[in-house]
Amino acid sequence: MCTFLNPLRLWFLFAVAAVATLPAFAGEKITLQVSDGNVATWNQALNVVGNLREVYGPDVQIELVAFGQGINMLKFDTPVSSRLDDTRKAGTKIYACENSMTRNKLSRGDMASDLIYVKAGVEHIITRQREGWVNLRP
Repeated sequence: MCTFLNPLRLWFLFAVAAVATLPAFAGEKITLQVSDGNVATWNQALNVVGNLREVYGPDVQIELVAFGQGINMLKFDTPVSSRLDDTRKAGTKIYACENSMTRNKLSRGDMASDLIYVKAGVEHIITRQREGWVNLRP
């Protein structure tokens, strides 16, 4: 005797098979915006980056965007500079707002190595949100 699956059962089987083949949290894209020059805020932001890597794995894309007073913590001699290096080496891209640098009379020579420079940090965040990135502000 031939038994046919009713459409609801067939749909359920396809849905289970599709979900089972997807990796958890595949393709997460997260920006963290830091506009505060407080060391505690920066340590919290860097802790969040580490926690996101633990939860979502090495394939998560994370960008840390500094603007406003937060730009001062991207200088090469800040209390968080070694943590910034470690975070960058783990795969996080760190963006510096050139508008904020100008307002704070900073040049690229004042800044940590291997930063990515954008004209306006807030514009970069808005662009990423339009592209489907999640924005966090620790």
